Amino acid sequence: MKLWRKLRWRIFGSHLIVVVTGVACLLLTTEIIISNRTLSAIQPRLAALTQAKDPVDVEMALAALQETYHNTLLFSLIIAALGATLAGAVTSLLLTTGIIRPLQQIALSSRRIAGGQYAERVEISDIEELDSVATNFNQMAAALEQVEQQRVALIGNVSHELRTPLTGIEGYLQGMMDGLMPSDAQTFAQMYQEVRRLRRLVDDLQALSRVEAGQIPLHLETFDLAPVVERVIKQLQPQAMAQSLSISTNCSGILSVYADPDRTAQVLVNLMGNAIRYTPEGGDIKVTVKATPKFVEIAVQDSGQGIPPEALPYIFERFYRVDQSRSRSSGGSGIGLTISRHLAWAMGGELIATSEGEGQGSTFYFHLPKAK
Repeated sequence: MKLWRKLRWRIFGSHLIVVVTGVACLLLTTEIIISNRTLSAIQPRLAALTQAKDPVDVEMALAALQETYHNTLLFSLIIAALGATLAGAVTSLLLTTGIIRPLQQIALSSRRIAGGQYAERVEISDIEELDSVATNFNQMAAALEQVEQQRVALIGNVSHELRTPLTGIEGYLQGMMDGLMPSDAQTFAQMYQEVRRLRRLVDDLQALSRVEAGQIPLHLETFDLAPVVERVIKQLQPQAMAQSLSISTNCSGILSVYADPDRTAQVLVNLMGNAIRYTPEGGDIKVTVKATPKFVEIAVQDSGQGIPPEALPYIFERFYRVDQSRSRSSGGSGIGLTISRHLAWAMGGELIATSEGEGQGSTFYFHLPKAK
């Protein structure tokens, strides 16, 4: 039955049924005709042939015998052809119905998806090849539905992110117009902070758009990863010391990678910045750099709040936050990890997040291709 699920074997089986039916009809018809008609028709002609002495009579008897043989053979072939034709029509109808119906359903569903009905799905066929097509079609439909949901969510998130600083600026302006707030340097400084916050969000959104579209310029070269890691740690050391965090590194020898050093530093700044932001005072952060068979791996491990298992699949999505109650000022724009992962992919690497759960800290693995 497993072979019968394959289309090639169904086609072969239908052809075999036609051949077997034709041969069976030929043999059965020949047997019936020979048993019931041919012998009774041939015997008189054989008798006439044996008794004939005149050459003309012999010739006539042979012609009659040949005609009887010809008619028997022709009748048998006609019956066999009719049987084979009937078997071919039935098997072809069954086979084409099993093939065309799923294809028609896929064509109809594709038109509905093109019209915006992304929840459309097709039934799985019992033919293995069509089963694979239907499964891939459903996976594509699910991916399109998810993209549409993400698009709608992105519009809502962007609106919310923009509304927050705009509301602050509007409040300051309204307060100054109503005379409730003084038009002094302190008020303008607070407004400036909101404008800067808005500008950072717009810049992040622009960077996200470019990196997702593959429009970020990369300057790939071979370089030693250790100095880049040390430079990023030195850059963020004051921020870590302000929170009484310790940063330790483990980088053995020269580990050369083929990537963009500036984009690599950008990803590391984001990973270590998140580790500092989400690690409580007195915690520690470990940065380990080691070689694997195909990549050089940078592991950024912290002893912070950790990531719940249900949140791990979404940690790299736009605007996703494990702690939704965090403010935008303390939690960032929410798209830094999304940008970092796309940068890792653009350089031929990968970015993976792991965590044992809440309160257990988290580890981010940043892979870059080895230099050849």
